[in-house]
Amino acid sequence: MHQALYRKYRPSVFDDVSGQEHITSILRYEALHNSVSHAYLFAGSRGTGKTTCAKILAKVVNCLDPIDGNPCNECENCLAIDSGNATDVVEMDAATNTGVDYIRDLRDSVMYTPAMLKKRVYIIDEAHMLSDSAFNALLKSIEEPPEHVLYIFATTEPHKIPATIISRCQRFEFRRISISDLSERLMYIASEEGIDLSEEGSALIAKTAQGGMRDAISLMELCAGSHRRIDAELVNEILGTSSYDKMYDVAMAIANKNYARLFQIINDIVVSSKDILVFFSDLTSFYRDMTVQKSSGISDYLDLAPQEYQLLCEVTSLFDMATLLYHSRLLDEAYANMMRNPTNKRLCAELTLMKMCDSKLSSTTDALLARIAALENKVALLSKGIQTEPIPHTVVPISNEIKKAAVDIKPVIEEKKDIVKEAVKPVELYNWNEIIAKAGENDPAVESFLKSCRCYELNGVYKVISAHRLMATMLDSPKNKRVLFDAMVCCDTDIDSPEQIKISFEEQKAQTSDLDEF
Repeated sequence: MHQALYRKYRPSVFDDVSGQEHITSILRYEALHNSVSHAYLFAGSRGTGKTTCAKILAKVVNCLDPIDGNPCNECENCLAIDSGNATDVVEMDAATNTGVDYIRDLRDSVMYTPAMLKKRVYIIDEAHMLSDSAFNALLKSIEEPPEHVLYIFATTEPHKIPATIISRCQRFEFRRISISDLSERLMYIASEEGIDLSEEGSALIAKTAQGGMRDAISLMELCAGSHRRIDAELVNEILGTSSYDKMYDVAMAIANKNYARLFQIINDIVVSSKDILVFFSDLTSFYRDMTVQKSSGISDYLDLAPQEYQLLCEVTSLFDMATLLYHSRLLDEAYANMMRNPTNKRLCAELTLMKMCDSKLSSTTDALLARIAALENKVALLSKGIQTEPIPHTVVPISNEIKKAAVDIKPVIEEKKDIVKEAVKPVELYNWNEIIAKAGENDPAVESFLKSCRCYELNGVYKVISAHRLMATMLDSPKNKRVLFDAMVCCDTDIDSPEQIKISFEEQKAQTSDLDEF
């Protein structure tokens, strides 16, 4: 019969418990010196070893031949506890037994001596689920129990347990297990089970488990069902998560306002039947990493490989802190909206990414702060880039060898000139309508001239083509070109001077069909 790996490899001694040395060392010392307390409270997140340590403690206090504070796991008492046949070790699930009647029965049974073991141990899991009356019924029994009784409470929410109970127990806080400890344990289990697990896949599973050993082992067993090498690509495919490269790609598309790329990414997620909520959760974590790197510049708080940290630093330099906080707020709001209304996940995701590309699409305080920060950056760059004196040109003499090489290569250049012209094509501005509207705010006449124009960019030159000769002449005036230049700057166009704008006239040919030409 198949047994889940997290049960098969559950630690049987304190030395095998990963990441909780600050607790297991104390429990071993108390067991070794026969100074075990009468009540313990084990608190911590799921999968960190609370129930495991409770069972080991139950064995070591009843073991006939303990070894250096650990149970021997070979005597009849240890074997009986492991098999579940020891009636003196009671495991109680408080989530299903919350009433006071069950606790009263438990309190009454405390007075009886153990049937076969040295101590009667009560392990109460999810203790925070007990009712107030149930806790009150336990108070006297916990404060002054018989010498043969040991209480162990395990909970994920210690704040819900009354202070009167906590004060009567030794409290231990179980920490989230580090990624390195989780990865090391996964590699050991994989080697024992013959699972082909890579270090990258192990680290990614450990990161996804968020500090829980049980979750990490279960995720590895899930990936092992594919009967393939478990690498980072396979983990992302099975768990539906996104790789760090994909998050980098999204952030770069946002920084460059590449709407087409963002729509393509969302479409790929929908087509592949992945959950957009998982994608947004990964993107929120990526923005958290960017915020940490931007504010501190320290990688100690980030569980990243060197290549991932390099990508993070590269994309973080494209954002200021106000923008990162604004984007993080948008991601949080979108995640909450998609949780409330899952039928519109795609629309909510696309609109959120559009807002992240352009802060002018939102009127919130965070969006205004992001716009102000962007303006401050532009002013700072302009103030540093002021050129007061022309750059002197140095005349370099041309040798005869260079002249001869230029003569030899000239026919080749002439021959390939047409190919170069075909390869380099002007690009039509995607935000031309936005520029026209912005120019109309300053001069409505310029707006009317521009409505019949098209604009292309090639090598930093913006060519405005008008279908009317008179309008082209009017636009070519210094005043109107300045209005157009200001509008293009306000719309985040990469332009530095009105001289980059070239106005031309091109008569549009009427569209004719093949029959008309015939």
